[in-house]
Amino acid sequence: MAHVEHSIEVDVPVRTAYDQWTQFEQFPRFMEGVEEVRQLDDKRLHWKASITGKTEEWDAEIIEQTPDRMVAWRSISGAENSGAVSFAPLGPNRTQVTVRIGYEPEGIVETVGDKLGFVSRRVEGDLGRFKAFIEQRGVETGAWRGEIHDGEVDRGAGSAV
Repeated sequence: MAHVEHSIEVDVPVRTAYDQWTQFEQFPRFMEGVEEVRQLDDKRLHWKASITGKTEEWDAEIIEQTPDRMVAWRSISGAENSGAVSFAPLGPNRTQVTVRIGYEPEGIVETVGDKLGFVSRRVEGDLGRFKAFIEQRGVETGAWRGEIHDGEVDRGAGSAV
């Protein structure tokens, strides 16, 4: 399995960065190639994206989620992938966002693209677009403050979708 990891510092509080990241249906606004993300329930997402020029669809499951700290997922259909995004406060209005992704390139085109660093550059670009998106807005478009541990959902008292 191939892996990529990138970090970026954003000029918003950790809660704002995290809360925005929980708004999965907004991902096409800053993730290159992502055409649609539908949230099926508290822990399942359906993705539609253009990868190496072809449209791919898959479902993913959030397996761990802790407010203001991290979100981890894995695919449950389609190409194998998994990952986590973590949030670390660097001060009252600054946050480090780190994305780690593991994926299995399928076919010759994806394998060559991986060797040439396309996935790494895409993740790095997506983080840059996330930074611009959230810093320009200054506030999140929504929030979900529940938790998921070992695949079990705890909606928490302050959850909102």
